[in-house]
Amino acid sequence: MAPTESNSTVWNNELLKHPHEAADKRQRVQRMFAAIAPSYDLNNRLHSLWMDQRWRRKAVKLAALKGNDTVVDVACGTGDLTIKFAKKLIHFNGPEYGPNEQLRASQVIGIDFTYQMLPIAMAKSNFVCYGDGERKGDVREVTRYINGDAMGLPLPDQSADVLSIAFGIRNVADPAAAIREFYRVLRPGGRLIILEFSLPTNPVMRGLYNFYFRKILPRTATWISGDKTGAYRYLPESVNTFINRETMMGMMSDAGFGDVSQHAMTFGVCVCYRGVKENVKHKT
Repeated sequence: MAPTESNSTVWNNELLKHPHEAADKRQRVQRMFAAIAPSYDLNNRLHSLWMDQRWRRKAVKLAALKGNDTVVDVACGTGDLTIKFAKKLIHFNGPEYGPNEQLRASQVIGIDFTYQMLPIAMAKSNFVCYGDGERKGDVREVTRYINGDAMGLPLPDQSADVLSIAFGIRNVADPAAAIREFYRVLRPGGRLIILEFSLPTNPVMRGLYNFYFRKILPRTATWISGDKTGAYRYLPESVNTFINRETMMGMMSDAGFGDVSQHAMTFGVCVCYRGVKENVKHKT
């Protein structure tokens, strides 16, 4: 079958040397994700050995949710993290969180600039949560999905209590601009959660990981997905050439976030960054 426009080569050898410097990175990333959307979840599970779900649970925990929080999940993809936030809010009980009656429509908003991801996310959100044998809530009733860009979110100032982005900040054309946009949307005291791939700091572990990441994963993931865009060649190179952990934390601090911290998981393969919006933005 001839490749379609959405599933034709996006990343060639020359571009992969410096993928974050591509002038049209935004358009290339969008085409890439549109092509791999149908097999995205399967490849995530298999090639992370199901660790991607553990990493997302850690992100939810670090968000320190309250029962009436509004959550915005940017670069939501097929909705894995969005749904985890919704389920956490639905299952809250007791005086420290408030009653479930505080749940409201659009309390959790998933945003992605690749439209093809969103129907998959909406289909996955089509279920009711139960606890202690009783109906707790319907994920559909508290979630909403929007096609939008991380650097220009279609949301008012100070409209969210938690803003997350899982494995998406690396794909944004200007990560610093996106983080400033996240600051705008969060209320004072709001928590920013950034989940992103990293590299093990131990040289031996890094070498073993990069062998898997660069030699094995691109072949098996491409075979599963039938991808022609080069998505799974882009993945390891985009991680290896992305900003380091200290630079990420510096960007968060420069945007005005305080109490910035990093939480490495699985030998440093994944890092969850957390920051809290302070009442007064730092001057830079």
